[in-house]
Amino acid sequence: MSEQLPDVQASRPEVSVGLNRVGVTGVEKLVKLDRDERRPIVLMAEFEVYVDLPKWRKGIDMSRNMEVVDEIIEEALEDRHVRIEDLCGDVAERLLDKHDYTSRAEVTMDAEYVQREDTPASDRPTQFTADIHASATANGDGTHEEVGTTVTGMTVCPCSQGMSEARARETLADLGVEDEVVESFLDEVPQPGHSQRGHATLKIRSKGSPDVDLEDLIDVARDSMSARIYNMAKRPDEDHMTYHSHANAKFVEDCVRSLAEGTVERFDLPDDAIVTMKQSNDESIHQHNAHAERVAEFGQLKAELNGSLDD
Repeated sequence: MSEQLPDVQASRPEVSVGLNRVGVTGVEKLVKLDRDERRPIVLMAEFEVYVDLPKWRKGIDMSRNMEVVDEIIEEALEDRHVRIEDLCGDVAERLLDKHDYTSRAEVTMDAEYVQREDTPASDRPTQFTADIHASATANGDGTHEEVGTTVTGMTVCPCSQGMSEARARETLADLGVEDEVVESFLDEVPQPGHSQRGHATLKIRSKGSPDVDLEDLIDVARDSMSARIYNMAKRPDEDHMTYHSHANAKFVEDCVRSLAEGTVERFDLPDDAIVTMKQSNDESIHQHNAHAERVAEFGQLKAELNGSLDD
């Protein structure tokens, strides 16, 4: 074809309404992240890339979004890139450069991250899988990046456990066991409660790259529930998980509070960094599930945990 094809996307739409997010989803790419003196992390990641669209333009240059993603990831494979949120930030900034009609670009990335670990009692090698998340938004105010994770663990209901403890106390009393012995026994042997598989999400967003290590995020999230779970478990490991989860019974709300406490203890972040904390439990004795969440600035969480804010 000898004549240049018309740029239909640059024409004016019949309905002049601007759009917040236009782009592509489900973009799968292999990503390699370097680490000092350790094997690189290799991820099969899924991207979403968006820009905003002014009301006077019919569409975006869709192929440019794919071109930018390919360019940045190929550079990441060649250069030393250590943070998934920085990768998203680079893509977002290049989207702004490529689209002179847009004022905002957004990139998200999700992947599975596999960690090697040992089982807690039998000390057998196994693996743990966490979902990891990264995103970035670039506009006239600069680039804001977010990194986070969603992990699976287990929780035990304190209310259910309290009822079991009351029954045990009454039964032991009926058997003539002295009160002091009953209390000593209950202190040493956690009573049963119904358990749930829990899903903890922790994300941190700041201007530029959040100063956090991804594996630290995963640790805080895993430790926020009643107990960690393991992909492989021998009988001593099952006993370990059962005992420790019942010794650390938590409501769904308690898990979010533990996420807040762990974040403040583990990280040194600017006060205006945004922390997103969520806990969802797959209930075992109900047909519904339980959910709790909190989104707050880091400085606000510090003040609440330090008791410097009024109730």
